[in-house]
Amino acid sequence: MRLSRYFLPVLKETPAEAQIVSHRLMLRAGMIRQASAGIYSWLPLGYRVLTRIARIVNEEQVRAGHIPMLMPTLQSADLWRESGRYDDYGEEMLRIRDRHDRDMLYGPTNEELITDIFRSYVGSYRQLPLTLYHIQWKFRDEIRPRFGVMRGREFLMKDGYNFDLTREDALHAYNRHLVSYLRTYERMGLQAIPMRADSGPIGGEDTHEFLVLAETGESEVFYDAEITDLKFGDRAIDYDDRAQCQAVLEEFTSRYARTDETHDEAVFAQVPEERRRKARGIEVGQIFYFGTKYSEPMGATVQGPDGKPVPVHMGSHGIGVSRLMGAIIEASHDERGIIWPEGVTPFHVGIVNLKQGDGEADAACERLYGELSALGLEPLYDDRDERAGAKFATMDLIGLPWRITVGPRGLKAGVVEVTDRRTGASEEMTPEAAVARIDEIYHPHRSAPVPAAVEPMAKRTFHTWI
Repeated sequence: MRLSRYFLPVLKETPAEAQIVSHRLMLRAGMIRQASAGIYSWLPLGYRVLTRIARIVNEEQVRAGHIPMLMPTLQSADLWRESGRYDDYGEEMLRIRDRHDRDMLYGPTNEELITDIFRSYVGSYRQLPLTLYHIQWKFRDEIRPRFGVMRGREFLMKDGYNFDLTREDALHAYNRHLVSYLRTYERMGLQAIPMRADSGPIGGEDTHEFLVLAETGESEVFYDAEITDLKFGDRAIDYDDRAQCQAVLEEFTSRYARTDETHDEAVFAQVPEERRRKARGIEVGQIFYFGTKYSEPMGATVQGPDGKPVPVHMGSHGIGVSRLMGAIIEASHDERGIIWPEGVTPFHVGIVNLKQGDGEADAACERLYGELSALGLEPLYDDRDERAGAKFATMDLIGLPWRITVGPRGLKAGVVEVTDRRTGASEEMTPEAAVARIDEIYHPHRSAPVPAAVEPMAKRTFHTWI
């Protein structure tokens, strides 16, 4: 993409309504625009990041054996009356009446609808276990929407639902989701700590929230500092291996970590004083096991091994896809702007032409753009007729993790400059070496650069499209 042809309405001044860093930077970087209170249009740059986040979420769910689908945003109120939640949910639910005078609602979550789908098609324990999920827009009518996408009324969410014959089976699904969430967040450059939490209107016996530590977090959290040293990394995991998944859960939940709703001062006091931490956190996901809370009142049963009907055990598992963008920015920024982790960056590298119109500089930038694109990478080429300072400021604001700067003086010496946005460190190298460096960053397991047009898809590494 060439910046001269892109729609990137960056702002020099911070809008008065923006109270936290992520909201300020998303508005200034031209990523979102408020349509009404708590509801946003996702402009091209923001939409690119949103789709990258959603792709990672989807890939890790499929890796864990979960099956994607799509449910509607509008639901029948009758299903919610059947479960008993229609009147209990409160004013956050947007209730609607259609032209036929039928009660509808804009879904804040999907337990009832997925249970209705399940009971319509699944009748035997032999069809279990089953986990279905979708990534869909939700609406919760927050009384005071604020902080941009962190607490909006309309938001994009991944919600998944497991159906199992027994409690033990359902708890394995719970563990499986915990493992997949750890992988998901780390691929986005985040450390999201699983913390014992309150189930709220979803209900259930077991639940953990995943929180990213940040000063602007809406939740007060208490934790053992040792938990921040834990990393899942690239370890292999067999999602069908119950003992292996249980071991990961125990590793990441055995140390004290709770939100303020479940905090127990007496238990916390047992943590060595030098490791006790109190902070604020941003919730980016939650997993629930709630047994037969929905299956019993809604008649979601299967024929068990003895031929008798058995209500299935269920759980629900959510990730705030749009909220994650705000959380990533809160965790990764500086005074100049956003610093995107490589896994979610809207463009892999920025190319800055210091002297647009200079034949040699223009040609070098075109070659870099073409060679990077041929490797399956997506560069953003700033080909505007602007002063260098303005180009650098734009690149810093939108936060691309790597920048290649091209100018006549460097080209006379046969070099361009490669800059790491996070550290600010720059290194001069030949244009060919710069392309190889960026390719190695994003395709670490590829032994030699091969143009995307001729490389068989089957031979691509999993990292190619992050």
